[in-house]
Amino acid sequence: MNTHPARISILAACLGAAFAGAGGAAHAQQASDTRLDALQQQIDAQTLKLEQMRQALSDQESSVAELQRALNEERLAGARARGGTISAYQDMPAQTAAQERIEQQPSQPVGRAPEPETRPPEVAQIFDQPGVLTPSGKFVLEPSLQFGYWANDRVALVGYTVIPAILIGLIDVRQVKTTTATAALTGRYGIGKRFELEAKVPYVYIDGDTISREIFTGSAVDRVFNASGHGMGDVEVTARYQLNQGGMDKAFWVGWLRYKSRTGRDLFEVTTDCVTRCVGNATGTGLPLELPTGTGFEALQPGVTWLYPTDPVVFFGSFSYLHNFPRKNVTRRVLGGVEEPLGEIDVGDIFGFNVGMGLALNEKASISLGYDQSVIGKTQQNGQDAPGAVRIVLGTLLIGASYRYNERTTLNLSLGVGVTRDTPDLTLTARLPTSY
Repeated sequence: MNTHPARISILAACLGAAFAGAGGAAHAQQASDTRLDALQQQIDAQTLKLEQMRQALSDQESSVAELQRALNEERLAGARARGGTISAYQDMPAQTAAQERIEQQPSQPVGRAPEPETRPPEVAQIFDQPGVLTPSGKFVLEPSLQFGYWANDRVALVGYTVIPAILIGLIDVRQVKTTTATAALTGRYGIGKRFELEAKVPYVYIDGDTISREIFTGSAVDRVFNASGHGMGDVEVTARYQLNQGGMDKAFWVGWLRYKSRTGRDLFEVTTDCVTRCVGNATGTGLPLELPTGTGFEALQPGVTWLYPTDPVVFFGSFSYLHNFPRKNVTRRVLGGVEEPLGEIDVGDIFGFNVGMGLALNEKASISLGYDQSVIGKTQQNGQDAPGAVRIVLGTLLIGASYRYNERTTLNLSLGVGVTRDTPDLTLTARLPTSY
């Protein structure tokens, strides 16, 4: 009868042992999971550290590249300032040269390279469109004065030939001498690191002398016909944007768009010396009594300028295309107040290009040489080529020099000599840009 309590005790002991074993296994499993979580956290931490080390290595490589680029630009700038070469730097190890240039720079945080120069090098300006943009937030005021002179000869034969070298009729010989003086005020403002806006307001004075023998007369005395004009010229607005970040042996590209108004007094607004009509009438000279100060046509001109610095010079140039917008219902004012209708006038578009090179003599003075050419299309009247309309090629050789007085003001002089008959014989330009 006492066997049942004993069995019960044994059964209870077995059950307790079983429960104890199960609890121990669960505790062991929980401890294993905890260790696995700790190991995973350690792996994640090591992975994060490796990623951070990769990023730091990449940043250091970028810093080294920026330091090398800054060193190259410093070499080029130093060579231009001396007017020599960079052989002195090439003779020493790259690390030593870099260390010397870095020690001369203002101290900066460790691991951070100096801000690389993104602006093209400055050269003596000889063309109308500059290649160096205004720094961000800076304003440049540039007064300029341009003097031009050209002389053309024209011979007109009115008659017929009996035998070669014998002409029966009249010969009209004319010499036209024109002098211009243009004073302009130009303002440029830099927006960001690669964009600038420019506005130019010119004032033009022009004087012309025409020396001729009166046609249909037997006069042996030269007659001089003089006309002049002065007033505001055509106002211009230009936007420029630097397309890339160049460097030594790498070209800078600057795109620009220029709009030219017709604020100046044009040829159709001045009075022409004709008694009744200029067409089919020879009783007047056919010349304007007052010379115009503007072209009379609005124009839009896109273009691109490039600069290629290579020790010790800088090559530069540009390509452009100027489109003149045609005018309808144009009239010409003739002597006596009569308005002569001309219809629609479409002057030829202009394709232009130029190329040059600049050399810094020292840290303040530099010179430039270049060539500029423009090809002007034929003028059309009412959809047909205007009488006497021809394609014109203008070519000019230019030489310029600049001298920097201080950090704000630079004097720039340029001389242009015409190489084609239709080009002004002489063009002398003085500019004095001052930054604020």
